[in-house]
Amino acid sequence: MSASSEIKVWDPLVRLFHWSLVLAFVIAYITGDELEEVHVLAGYFIAGLILFRLIWGVVGTRHARFSDFVFRPSTVIAYLKDILAFRAKRYIGHNPAGGAMVVALLVSLSLATLSGMKLYAVEENAGPLAGIQIDNISPVAIAMADEDEDEHDEGEGESAWEEVHEFFVNFTLLLVLLHLGGVALSSFAHGENLPRAMVTGKKRQE
Repeated sequence: MSASSEIKVWDPLVRLFHWSLVLAFVIAYITGDELEEVHVLAGYFIAGLILFRLIWGVVGTRHARFSDFVFRPSTVIAYLKDILAFRAKRYIGHNPAGGAMVVALLVSLSLATLSGMKLYAVEENAGPLAGIQIDNISPVAIAMADEDEDEHDEGEGESAWEEVHEFFVNFTLLLVLLHLGGVALSSFAHGENLPRAMVTGKKRQE
């Protein structure tokens, strides 16, 4: 492919965010049970990356903005059907499924990070959420922790937050695997190397 047939799509900050998030999530995931300080620092770094992406999604370059890749659910479903039939429209930026995945990953990572901060506060009385009382962590969290509603001692609170944190970490990992599958399928369907595009920032024009 000649350089003249390629156009800039992903700006340097989007690419730096993407690969930094990949590295930080891997580090956080493999240090969860062994290296607490590294795990906590990786979590804080992920929180910072998420905050940056939310801001850049509003004020960033064209294809970095949420307005460019957040589609209605019906559009996402239609795209998924088309890509499985290898007749999907090609998008220069994120396609509808890719855009939905970006949003899902940001939400899941945010919940994993926040629950991790709260768990750290409960266990170590440290971090930005130390001293902040959150009595109601939602019916889902209570169900996952298998606790009765009238039991609220510190040990049970720690167990509940640990369950919530682990759930969203593992859910994020599932989303990552689905994302990799989607990238591979879209790369094959449209005959382009999407991971390479996230490194160089360029995609073919047509």
